[in-house]
Amino acid sequence: MHNTALQNADYFFKTYLDQSAGKKVVEIGSQDVNGSIRQVCPKDVDYIGLDFVEGKGVDIVLTDPYQLPLSENSVDYVVSSSVFEHSEMFWVLFIEILRVLKPDGLFYLNAPSNGMFHRYPVDCWRFYPDSGNALVKWAEREGLQPALLESYTSYQDSDYWNDFVSVFIKDVEYVEGYQKRIVDTHNNFYNGLVYGSDEFINFKEITQDQLKIQAIRDITNSRLVIK
Repeated sequence: MHNTALQNADYFFKTYLDQSAGKKVVEIGSQDVNGSIRQVCPKDVDYIGLDFVEGKGVDIVLTDPYQLPLSENSVDYVVSSSVFEHSEMFWVLFIEILRVLKPDGLFYLNAPSNGMFHRYPVDCWRFYPDSGNALVKWAEREGLQPALLESYTSYQDSDYWNDFVSVFIKDVEYVEGYQKRIVDTHNNFYNGLVYGSDEFINFKEITQDQLKIQAIRDITNSRLVIK
């Protein structure tokens, strides 16, 4: 697990789990591979780890990637990091996640906005700044009424990953129950969105990788001019 995956999960838990005692947290893709977001979650929750294979951190092995063995309206928080890029039909999984969440339940999604090709067992998708709102629109077509509380793309931290992070609430009627946002307390992100506004925070058209490439080109061109 890369550094920003842990860091962004820690931001989520500290922002949205003020009163965590007894809450049910379900992680999709919970196998501990060089670290797990379970380690930054409050210890007083009922934590259930789901994955497609047995391993450290896995409490329940899934037999169908689009069916969660959980009752409707039974979970306070669903979290998923570095999984949706491997889901061939992540929009189907998104609807299933909303099914198991309580009406005021939250879904934390972390998926790469860029990064190396890494099959597990497939690698299908990357997520851009409008992805969160697109998922909300899909759920609305399915007769649900979720809301995107916030989303952003985090900067790299000693590696090549930029994480797209988003936080959804199952039912828009419960938005007022969550007043705090990650983007209000941290600045290491770009293209942030918050519920109630269409204006991007720290808007950037050029990705961090593109900025690096441009900087290398500028240095190279300046050296050629000097010669």
